[in-house]
Amino acid sequence: MYHSITNFIEKAKLEKLLDPVDEIYVTNQLLHLLKLDDYKPVDTSQNQLPLLEDSVDEIIQLAIELGVIEDILPEKEAFEAAVMNLLTPLPSVVNANFWNHYKENPEKATDYFFELSQKNHYIQTRAIAKNIQFPYSGKYGTLEITINLSKPEKDPKAIAQAKLVKQSSYPASQLTMTNEGYYGRFNHPARSNHRIIRLEINHEDWGFQYSPYSYFNEHSIFLTQVPRPMQITERSFENLMDILRQFPHYFVGSNADLPIVGGSILVHDHYQSGRHVFPMDVAPILENYTFKGFDGTVSRLHWPLSVIRLASKDTKQIVQLATHILDKWRNYSDESADILAFTDEIPHNTITPIARVRNGVYELDLVLRNNRTTEEYPDGIFHPHVDVHPIKKENIGLIEVMGLAILPPRLKNELKEVEKYLLGQAHQMPEMHKEWANEIKENENITPDNVEALIHQKVGEIFERGLEDAGVFKQTTEGQEAFGRFIDSLQ
Repeated sequence: MYHSITNFIEKAKLEKLLDPVDEIYVTNQLLHLLKLDDYKPVDTSQNQLPLLEDSVDEIIQLAIELGVIEDILPEKEAFEAAVMNLLTPLPSVVNANFWNHYKENPEKATDYFFELSQKNHYIQTRAIAKNIQFPYSGKYGTLEITINLSKPEKDPKAIAQAKLVKQSSYPASQLTMTNEGYYGRFNHPARSNHRIIRLEINHEDWGFQYSPYSYFNEHSIFLTQVPRPMQITERSFENLMDILRQFPHYFVGSNADLPIVGGSILVHDHYQSGRHVFPMDVAPILENYTFKGFDGTVSRLHWPLSVIRLASKDTKQIVQLATHILDKWRNYSDESADILAFTDEIPHNTITPIARVRNGVYELDLVLRNNRTTEEYPDGIFHPHVDVHPIKKENIGLIEVMGLAILPPRLKNELKEVEKYLLGQAHQMPEMHKEWANEIKENENITPDNVEALIHQKVGEIFERGLEDAGVFKQTTEGQEAFGRFIDSLQ
């Protein structure tokens, strides 16, 4: 018992997460968490210290053995966050450190915050490492495919406990500022070790944090300090440009502001950002256009979704033209392309905007979206269609728009069963995978050495098809002619 505590303290000092001056204080706080009244430090000088994460695991196991927490995931996660909170500076200190580093350069500031968020286990690096990742080379270059295993599924006992927890509206969502330091409960994640940077964007108070389950390098979030619903407006474009001015080494983008084509949290205005080059970033340009008064380039991309790219050194001109395109698109209909702007008073057209700085030039990608449904397509005309659902039936949000697939964890086991089916072994393959699995059977020479690669290639192909479903103007002659008509309407 004492070994576990001493190992944790000594390793934290070695990792420079704990100043020796704070050792007694943190030790006593840890004893309080463990409900221990006695402690005797152990001499660890002759032993190799475990990794910090292993040491934390020992502390969690100790808490279970002492009856402090139950051996269920929500309680273990909350206790781990509380333990790591002891090694995390107060928000005021983290903010002071961040902005002191920022005075030198923005990258040093984000490097500091990103490293801290990993070291204190707010970013779940071990869980993220479980994700399955592979590339897919298709019609639009190389897409990135991931099967998301980082968020562990709750066990039945935890689900049952959650039903007994009193409902609370605090914090209002997982994106509010009030999550900072929140211990957590069965139906709300632990955030004791969570820190948020305060900053100003476009003369308004915002927060900046990292995502605990990163989908890409330095996956981060900008969120309004005062919650409000997601909305794509001229101010959204101004905000994106201001974020790039402050953090030019990051891309930043917003989910669309309508259901089906929007993100999972539409109740709180926020943007996602990070340091990553996505497949869409390097998509070929199909055609360039000239717009009067715009000092830059306007391009149409070769991409499954319909993308207009604005590029200029003048951010005001980008905002002005982007707002013009948004206003036009909000009210644009083309029945030959199944695009209707409204059903009665219900709007269908919006934009997913993504911005970056490349070689000193600001770029803003405007991805045209439409969320209309019909009897034939109850999930959405421009949403992955039924034949794609065995692989992907969820919304195509900001990250997937850019060519990074986030596929459901069920596929880990399901694809193993597909592999057995293709190899003629006993299997429990779900029926929904049979059609595409048979396509592989009919067209490929399958061996134990190539079966996984063949499955990955097919999964990528199906995801690519889902992206094509989400494109309002298809990559066909008719679709591109319709796209051209919309661009003509902008002049």
